[in-house]
Amino acid sequence: MNGQPLTEQAPAAALRLGTRRSALAMAQSGMVAREVTRLTGRPVELVEITTYGDTSREALAQIGGTGVFVSALRDALLEGRIDFAVHSLKDLPTAAPEGLALAAVPEREDVRDALVAAEGLTLDELVEKLAGAGRAARIGTGSPRRMAQLNAWARARGAQLETVAIRGNVDTRIGYVAGGELDAVVLATAGLNRLGRGAEISQHLDPELMIPAPGQGALAIECRAADGDLTAALAALDHAPTRVAVAAERALLATLEAGCSAPVAALATWSRENELQLDGVVGDPDGAALLKMSANGPIVLDETAEQQARALGHALAARLLGAGAATLMGERAR
Repeated sequence: MNGQPLTEQAPAAALRLGTRRSALAMAQSGMVAREVTRLTGRPVELVEITTYGDTSREALAQIGGTGVFVSALRDALLEGRIDFAVHSLKDLPTAAPEGLALAAVPEREDVRDALVAAEGLTLDELVEKLAGAGRAARIGTGSPRRMAQLNAWARARGAQLETVAIRGNVDTRIGYVAGGELDAVVLATAGLNRLGRGAEISQHLDPELMIPAPGQGALAIECRAADGDLTAALAALDHAPTRVAVAAERALLATLEAGCSAPVAALATWSRENELQLDGVVGDPDGAALLKMSANGPIVLDETAEQQARALGHALAARLLGAGAATLMGERAR
């Protein structure tokens, strides 16, 4: 030793991760925060931000749906109050924001919707039991997409089913069932799993019955485009097959000029190596009309993969529009 005092290296500054205040958003952000700390060695501080979608009591379809859970987080990013943000990708508007980068789309969770029903009954069992009691099954959801597909399912079978528009967090929605106000609610499987509440699912609604929302089950990690070091670090969380699949789904949504509150469903799956299958649905909420189409295309996972996927989404959307999708959505300007 040379007698010189040792100097301690200053701890790395914490990264500020912006998140909504809901239990689900906090759980999702906490998962990402742990991974970012593992990758970078830097602590991550969660910064809770209230969005318009969290405070409004109106139905999402009335307040626009697209962006209501996102804009406040993006403002905080652009103003430098946070370093990066985590969103549910299905809430993200399809237009790319100036100054921000979609740094990573981690591997997707279960894409399916889930039924949480009284007595743990499946959809068939619930409808049959209540028909025997002389009434329709009352199923709550805040999604016109889910309403359209549930009502189309019921019409095709001559089943008695009433969809009820609801809002609120997971506890509130499941509470409607526990309190007897509703017979069941439909929620995203991914959200229930991330909250550790998968055991409360009565039935997973497979895509044959209900195609999910574009981007459902996936997360989006955004940061400032000018922050090259952080963008590069976050890119380690990216899962290319998920990113490409959701690019196809979101391209379909963008071409339809529909928001996340429109009765539009899309799911891209890898049917075999280097081939993507995209299923799209557009309907009206009462289920009287439902358009469902599919498209397949080879996708090479290289630097052009997202462009290839978007082309598949644009092409399928054009076919849906040609078959009358705009009229069914009721919100797209011709």
